[in-house]
Amino acid sequence: MKRTHTPLIACAALLIACSLGNAFAQETAIRKNLAERLPQLGKIDEISKTPINGVYEIRFNGTDILYTDAQGDYLLQGNLIDTKQRRNLTEERVDKLSAIRFDTLPVKDAVTIVRGNGKRKLAVFEDPNCGYCKRFEQSLLKVDNVTVYLYLYPVLGPGSVDKSKAIWCAKDKPKAWHDWMLNGVSPAPAKCDSTAVDRNIALGKKHKITGTPTLVFADGSRVPGAIDADQVELRLAQAAGQ
Repeated sequence: MKRTHTPLIACAALLIACSLGNAFAQETAIRKNLAERLPQLGKIDEISKTPINGVYEIRFNGTDILYTDAQGDYLLQGNLIDTKQRRNLTEERVDKLSAIRFDTLPVKDAVTIVRGNGKRKLAVFEDPNCGYCKRFEQSLLKVDNVTVYLYLYPVLGPGSVDKSKAIWCAKDKPKAWHDWMLNGVSPAPAKCDSTAVDRNIALGKKHKITGTPTLVFADGSRVPGAIDADQVELRLAQAAGQ
């Protein structure tokens, strides 16, 4: 006589249903309690379990993360560290959430700079009046075989907007950029359709780019701040899966 496992299957299904029901109840409680007690927190985008029993991740404003208990009675702010693997789980999560699909970037609005064979790809958001950007450009000179898509991103005031538009309207955009950033030679005033700069500002705000330089690599990962040539090389290699 053939044995049947129907009772076992039914028990397993019941356990799964109970687990899902508990998870839904906990998420409902967290959302309700935090909305009542901390309305300034705004809309919660996602609630998910963490590796710690009873601790949940709350994601809001796209990439902002807090941690709470199953009832939303307490909030924790800071980094969740996996001490066994020596990994910053919060940082990894934010990096994943803030990744930008490289193939969605509008290259027509970028100043394209090719070095060597140009096989590797890098996008950079920079303000022409940003001192850190000028330092980064000095380091970037040491990186070869790369295509750099420079998005003029003037966030430091009207002077930055004017300079960005002058560079965009230059006959030789890469030369005008490097003359200014590396040698301090101001771009000559010029007029053209410079709405690409306006679109870059909107693009940066959409992706919550709040500082310059901000680098975006081919794998979608991004790095805020001026990093040196060795770090750029490392990130280019990682993005290429090497």
